[in-house]
Amino acid sequence: MSFRFPLATASWGQEEIDAMHRVIASGQFTMGANVQAFERDFASYTGSRYCVMVNSGSSANLLMVAALFYSKNPKYRLQRGDEVIVPAVSWSTTYYPLYQYGLKIKFVDIDLDTLNYDLDSLEQAVTAKTRAIMAVNLLGNPNDYGRIEEIIGDRNIVLIEDNCESMGATYRGKQAGTFGVMGSYSSFFSHHISTMEGGLIVTDDEELYQLMLSLRAHGWTRDLPKYNLVCGEKSDDPFKELFRFVLPGYNFRPLELEGALGVEQVKRLSVMVAERRKNGKLIQEVLGRHPDIMVQQEIGESSWFGFSLVIRPGSTLTRKALVDRLHELGFQCRPIVAGNFAKNEVVKYFDSEVHGTLKNADHIDQFGLFIGNHHYPVPDVFEALAQL
Repeated sequence: MSFRFPLATASWGQEEIDAMHRVIASGQFTMGANVQAFERDFASYTGSRYCVMVNSGSSANLLMVAALFYSKNPKYRLQRGDEVIVPAVSWSTTYYPLYQYGLKIKFVDIDLDTLNYDLDSLEQAVTAKTRAIMAVNLLGNPNDYGRIEEIIGDRNIVLIEDNCESMGATYRGKQAGTFGVMGSYSSFFSHHISTMEGGLIVTDDEELYQLMLSLRAHGWTRDLPKYNLVCGEKSDDPFKELFRFVLPGYNFRPLELEGALGVEQVKRLSVMVAERRKNGKLIQEVLGRHPDIMVQQEIGESSWFGFSLVIRPGSTLTRKALVDRLHELGFQCRPIVAGNFAKNEVVKYFDSEVHGTLKNADHIDQFGLFIGNHHYPVPDVFEALAQL
């Protein structure tokens, strides 16, 4: 089924095509200079000291969690059984790395208006057992980090961010993804920039950065500087360092094609986010007072990944009727991420608990959906939405 208004469209121009041709002509396809250039440019864009590119946003989340396990810094170091608080609405690979490293997952409800943490529930969920909070910036909307920082206070709680849907969003002038000790991003086709597949992690911490360099590629020392915070000092004989393994790592390396695409895409990222924000203002004007439908309330400056449409509590409108009407108007639509993830069958494998109730996550699960936003003006979209 083809849609007049798809969830996502290509953001490449001739520059990206030319960049791929240069890589093909070079014959260098594995991770190299283009990946390093993209990492440097993306770190500069976010105002971060360091950036590590990987093969997906999902891998970025796993690498963040892994780095916390091997850190020597007691402020950051996690161990199996530690409690991590997560919002009940997110994508699966927000949660899987926590399970895979044996962490205790505590689900907390979301706010029906912002789709991010219900901050009162988050505050109540934090206990002496809490060692980390995973903040998820949903559909482009940053969390209220002022309030989250107040909740954490002087407690030894690590804040990390899954910012895969919110590249370019800001809170009080600071980039989402940079409030935690690490933040992840996705450059999958349908996201703010596209490197086909791809993900990134930013951090200001040198040790965590070097841990991720090693963990990204087999846990070896090859990509580390001679003097480093992972293994200390490397041999002056590069042959000895070719296959020296010091961490139980992965193969999350991206391709040079993806790095070259990222170099070109990040040049236009600010402009593409600005266009998405213009569209975000229009959706609020068109549907902000709709009697049956709620649109996401912005915290800070959202980068408007997509437009959530949530049926108001008490409305007689059904989601099936809303989906049918959207299809009639030509819209492709999806559930809001994975809905209430705590209801998924896979959770039976987790060491997890639910704090309080998840009534808002349940409502999103049953009565929410989202449609696409784009990096260019879409006046036809808003003309169609006015017919809802």
